[in-house]
Amino acid sequence: MSPLVQVFSAISAILVWVIAWYFGTAQEVSSIWWRSDTFAHGLLVLPISGWLAWRSKDRLVGLSIQPALVMALPILAAGFGWLLGELASVASVTHVALAFVLIFSLVGVLGFRLARPLAFPILFLLFGIPIGEFLLPVMMDYTAEFTIAAVRLSGVPVYQEGLHFVIPNGRWSVVEACSGVRYLIASLMVGTLYAYLSYRSLRRRLLFVAAAIVVPVIANWLRAYMIVMLGYLSDNRIATGVDHLLYGWLFFGIVIILMFWIGGRWREDLDPAETQQPLPMVSHGGDRPGFARVVPLALAILAAPLTLHYVERSELLHPATASPIPPLTVSAPWREANAPLPEFKPSFMGYREDSLRHYTDGTHVVSVYVATYADQQPGHELVQSQNALLLPNNSHWNRLNEGQGPDSGAGRWLETRMSGASVKALVWSGYWINGRLVTNDYVAKGLLVLGRLQGHPDTSAFGAVWASAEDDLKAGAALQAFQQVNGQALVDHIAAAARPAQK
Repeated sequence: MSPLVQVFSAISAILVWVIAWYFGTAQEVSSIWWRSDTFAHGLLVLPISGWLAWRSKDRLVGLSIQPALVMALPILAAGFGWLLGELASVASVTHVALAFVLIFSLVGVLGFRLARPLAFPILFLLFGIPIGEFLLPVMMDYTAEFTIAAVRLSGVPVYQEGLHFVIPNGRWSVVEACSGVRYLIASLMVGTLYAYLSYRSLRRRLLFVAAAIVVPVIANWLRAYMIVMLGYLSDNRIATGVDHLLYGWLFFGIVIILMFWIGGRWREDLDPAETQQPLPMVSHGGDRPGFARVVPLALAILAAPLTLHYVERSELLHPATASPIPPLTVSAPWREANAPLPEFKPSFMGYREDSLRHYTDGTHVVSVYVATYADQQPGHELVQSQNALLLPNNSHWNRLNEGQGPDSGAGRWLETRMSGASVKALVWSGYWINGRLVTNDYVAKGLLVLGRLQGHPDTSAFGAVWASAEDDLKAGAALQAFQQVNGQALVDHIAAAARPAQK
């Protein structure tokens, strides 16, 4: 078998070995590629990486596989990160960790000398990670701020409420598709590939990659402004239906083509002699790579999956089950009431049980929501991207601002101010985990992982209490009145819901 065939056979074997042990995570990633428009580019990552590796085959002449056993340490570290992600049911962490397990495994089995000419094809695999949705809220906010400022500078009056704004002849909202995340991710991957193929100097490559990040963001802002102005000037006859997306993609496409055209003026064509020049041939004497040399690396790859299997088998003996949600016992003059209008409910899914009830003292109306979680698995986690007090694409309610709320006695609430069609709402919310009320997603995930590592059941809950009224002051007064009489009962109610069921 020729050395070149050995190299590509080793690469194929590594892919199969890693995917076999991390099959569940690999399947999740591939399913996201197929179903998500944002991450559909992931389907091209492996073919492009393979083509880039084959394109570099001339630089591999004279080199042989010399496994770098020291790479077992970063493989173990990446595997530990994957294990924590699995225990906490954080898909993004497991996806990132899998990519690094694969990258470190390739470097470890091939060796540093072979990995150096293949560095870009190997690192290109990072573009297959379906990550970036965490940028949605930030980019939506910036898009809204720029669009509103630009429309005002154009002489059009604008009334703004968060991501929603009204101009004289229409109402507009910045939704997820307007954030520009899709543009940014696609531009970054294509721009990085273009920079690698078109330039030789690191400085020019980095400058073009920076442009591939900045240009789509600014282009998306201009696109949003253009869409609103086209709708305004045409009295909403154009740029408000299907052509809204058509104009947006057309404008973005023109901008990206111009970026590549301008970048092509400084193109540095690679010298054929340089691309075909192999690295200096090194004699390795009688040292020949064999199966025994890669055994430590193979064991490092499977360490995390085997550990997870052991943890899960031990937990199956005592599966976590959430208690039924008990009724909230309120004190007089509060009593249960009908739902206020317009009714609001937090956007949570995957729960074991949830409860939404409303209470009144004759003057105010307050709503209480609790969702419980146990034996958490993908799609049934307390903390996940689809669980939120208010999702960005909610067309009935708009988040105005949020910050630290009052002390519940077990931690501070998160206070969120929202506006509906004709009312304002004030919400206090938080996660109940291991006897604590926390409001930060990362802290919540950390507590869940810590509890599982300590052998505690992962029963937990989300709780929220809110009031809606004509203005913030009345909504705040309603919550304060409820807190004074039923504050401790509310905390006890959420704690009881998050308690493991008795067997």
